[in-house]
Amino acid sequence: MRDLLMLGIVLGALPFALRHTWMGVLLWTWISIMNPHKLAWGFAQNAPWAAVVGGVTILSLFTSRDKLNMPWEPPVKVLFAFVIWMCVTTAFAMYPSISFEHLTKVLKIQLMTVIALAALRERKHIELFIWVNILSIGFYGLKGGLFTLRGGGAERVWGPPGGFIEGNNELAVAIVMVIPLINYLRVVATRPWIRHGLLALMLLCAVSVFGSQSRGALLAVSAMGLVLWLRSERKIVTGFWVGVIALALLAFMPGSWEQRMNTIGSYEQDHSAMGRVDAWKMTINLANRNFFGGGFEIYRPDIYAIFAPDSPQHQGAHSIYFSVLGEHGYVGLILFIAIWVLAFRTAGKLRQDAKKRAESLWLHHLAGMCQVSLVGYLVGGSFLALAYFDLPYNVLVVLVVSLRWLQEKRWESEPQGAFGAATASSSIPTIVRKRA
Repeated sequence: MRDLLMLGIVLGALPFALRHTWMGVLLWTWISIMNPHKLAWGFAQNAPWAAVVGGVTILSLFTSRDKLNMPWEPPVKVLFAFVIWMCVTTAFAMYPSISFEHLTKVLKIQLMTVIALAALRERKHIELFIWVNILSIGFYGLKGGLFTLRGGGAERVWGPPGGFIEGNNELAVAIVMVIPLINYLRVVATRPWIRHGLLALMLLCAVSVFGSQSRGALLAVSAMGLVLWLRSERKIVTGFWVGVIALALLAFMPGSWEQRMNTIGSYEQDHSAMGRVDAWKMTINLANRNFFGGGFEIYRPDIYAIFAPDSPQHQGAHSIYFSVLGEHGYVGLILFIAIWVLAFRTAGKLRQDAKKRAESLWLHHLAGMCQVSLVGYLVGGSFLALAYFDLPYNVLVVLVVSLRWLQEKRWESEPQGAFGAATASSSIPTIVRKRA
């Protein structure tokens, strides 16, 4: 049944994706982020869904009558430079053939990122894109939250097999990232049942993060909570409820969870943590001696023997920063960090400009929540190899296309948001003030 459902959804959506590129972007994002086919049991599990949808979306560039153009904002330019630099470092990689296979996967993701930047123009495109991202990850947050509540937090929450979020740590950081985006949709929603449903989803996602027993995710959700509190207009009320929820979750989790979290302060005694430190040292030594880094797939015994001979383990860097450093050198790391610095600046500009008009005030709140989401990624990603994961680049897409929407004054022809979102009218400021 699941296989037939998957087949029916994709086949039913492909004609629309061929006609409208932005629909192809939504369909590909769902498959790429959620990996719904991995939940099937038969032929659908290993079918090339992403390739089919990606191919149709690329074909739509030539058949669609939708207006497409690239917003050349600073973070987009640096993203292009980073992709080009990855191609260069792959040419000088220590394992060129294997690195090229990995580069191909990364380029597919970035190609769809570029298409999304060109295709998403209207407010409904932006909000539907956000919905697809949060529901794709939120499904596992909902499932994991219920699993944690049922089992008392004794077992870990894991992601779907295959893809970036298979592990408990990776899934937890992805869930942390979508919580602020869920909050944005909750704030601008006008239908009570949508607001209440999104609030319940946020709470279950928070439970799921704790249920993952991920130490990196705990740090990420703590940093995110702090920024979320700073973004709130009612800091006392927000701080009270955040504290109540946090204390309730801490009281609910078993003693084994507390013992694992306590190892954050005593990482020297933790075998896994020290393995990551050794991997970080290896990437630093490699980058110091190789201008182009080592390319992808550098976490091998022979490379460790050269750049970290005293390390008893040969594991991945488990850090967006150190993995980029080892794989693409200091130039790659600078470009990677610059992408997110410029993304924050884009969000700041969007927040500043959007609050000047009632019709664009929804963007003020959206940009703030995107910043909170990126904080979760940049903190949680310090301990995970998620440098090429789709979701943070999708947040970047949201910021850039939203800025274009504002600069083109598209509210003049698009007064209605998607899925019960607030209309572009004078009622928006009231809604945002009441629920920020």
